[in-house]
Amino acid sequence: MSHDKGPEEPVVEEEPDIADIFDQLEELAETVDSEEERDQVEEAMRIATEAQGSGTGFGRVIWGFDRADAAEAVLGALLFGIPMAVEGGTQEVGAFLVDHLHYLVGTGLFAVLLTSGVLYVAEFQDVRVKHRIFGVIPHRLAGVLTVSFVMAAVMLTAWGRVDWNEPLLALANVVVAFVPMSVGAALGDILPGS
Repeated sequence: MSHDKGPEEPVVEEEPDIADIFDQLEELAETVDSEEERDQVEEAMRIATEAQGSGTGFGRVIWGFDRADAAEAVLGALLFGIPMAVEGGTQEVGAFLVDHLHYLVGTGLFAVLLTSGVLYVAEFQDVRVKHRIFGVIPHRLAGVLTVSFVMAAVMLTAWGRVDWNEPLLALANVVVAFVPMSVGAALGDILPGS
């Protein structure tokens, strides 16, 4: 008794894309012996980034962090931050955090983890790390967090929402606004696909 399995389904191979090129270049960067060779690989990665074209903003490899990325992060932080600056709830939460310092620290850490997740885990884009500060902190993450924290402090101060004569309360209010602003900065940076 023979069993016919029917026609076998053909194996469909995916077309290679820019992410595959980056994977190969990153592997190559780990095997080269000299700084000059590493620089050549990095230049190839820069050219591949530019060669993606300006079509859709999605499905691109994002590599490096420059002034254009910082400007996009500022815009994203502002879009998410303006409601935080005009809403009284920010001050209420800030006052609560002053009385519960462990929650204040936790809120700041939560913002860092959430922003890291948006940039590197959620896979809105294929975000690659070009440089690390102290060999650990991705330059893009540090840039996005710095932009959003500074924007929160400047906006809340300029609009009279914080009084730096009470520095802990002012810091708590900035941290509350920093949470959504860091997410906005991350999305503003990576969604255009630069």
